[in-house]
Amino acid sequence: MAATSKLAFGVAVLLLSIPALAGDLALKMPTLDRGFQDMYNLDFAGAHTQFTQWEQTHPEDPMGPTAEAAGFLFSEFHRLGVLESQFFELDKRFEKRPKLNPDAAVRQQFEAALERASALAHARLAKNPKDEDALFSLTLLNGLQADYAALIDKRNLASLHYTKEATAWGQQTLAVDPNNYDAHIASGIAKYLVGSLSAPLRWLVRLGGVPGDKQEGVKELKLVADRGHYLAPFADILLAIAYVREHDKQHAREILSSLRGQFPANPLFAQEMAKLDAKP
Repeated sequence: MAATSKLAFGVAVLLLSIPALAGDLALKMPTLDRGFQDMYNLDFAGAHTQFTQWEQTHPEDPMGPTAEAAGFLFSEFHRLGVLESQFFELDKRFEKRPKLNPDAAVRQQFEAALERASALAHARLAKNPKDEDALFSLTLLNGLQADYAALIDKRNLASLHYTKEATAWGQQTLAVDPNNYDAHIASGIAKYLVGSLSAPLRWLVRLGGVPGDKQEGVKELKLVADRGHYLAPFADILLAIAYVREHDKQHAREILSSLRGQFPANPLFAQEMAKLDAKP
């Protein structure tokens, strides 16, 4: 992926507590960065506007529709309460989770954005097999499909297929650019989730080609959180969930506090901190 003002994004996060400066800086951020910023602040209409503008000004860039698909998925996660940490806190509760009721219109928009992104990415790869934007977009869009299949549709086998694809595309992305830390997200999630399964299930999944190692998964997610670009906040959310699952209250609270400061319009982080503080 071509680096798009990584420093500018990091500075914007640091200056969010200074409204005047943050407002001026936000106007200078690329629309794709602003879209992700809006998404994490739960301003999905704002995110959609930014992503659409990026698509219009960068019609051959698959990252535009990929980001739009991420916005649709994140909005469904928020509406359905998927990202609330108690949903993941106990393995038995997660295994018995119900199939959720997705919004049909949002699902259609999500799938249409994925189709556009895939078509653009493969068209670019036909011209250049090492096109980083295309490889990274395919990493993300397969990861988005894996998340939708597992967490909304409860189609675990389909999710494993997409996870395996996302990991493979991520490895190709990193082969082109080892500094594309966002590309570690797919394998980090896969390693953690598979490593969290019971031994028999973990063995079966590994036979399907999806490796599992909980500690390695956390290590990779930390790499995304510390050095990633678009997905650093998402990696932090996943790490907070992981720490809650492991009953590591201190680290979970530290991450949630940081996220609350970065994205003050998102009440999820303060709510989860309150739940942690209420526990003995």
